[in-house]
Amino acid sequence: MNLTPAPFEMIKSGEKTIELRLFDEKRQKIKPGDTIVFTNTETAETLETAVAALHRFDSFEELYKSLPLLKCGYTEETISEAKPADMEFYYSVDAQKKYGVVGIEISLPKETADKNDC
Repeated sequence: MNLTPAPFEMIKSGEKTIELRLFDEKRQKIKPGDTIVFTNTETAETLETAVAALHRFDSFEELYKSLPLLKCGYTEETISEAKPADMEFYYSVDAQKKYGVVGIEISLPKETADKNDC
């Protein structure tokens, strides 16, 4: 999956542990225990993660009420501005209604997490 540099770095540091996506055909194939490789859209750097859990919702509005947004890519500085409409930049309202949405809870492999602790 492709990510812009900021969320890529947040996942790499362990700060972001839930990736928000449309629950389209591609995401419907994901299961806990699977591996997802994220690619930085600017540097082509890749990062391997493990799927810990899937959190399904009918809309980003429901998701934003249920999941901890600080684990979804928001920071203490941006959390007060967080709103479900932010996701309309990536996914149309019609697509959200058609497929639903998912919070993909991920973890870094132990060796990657250990490197980040140094």
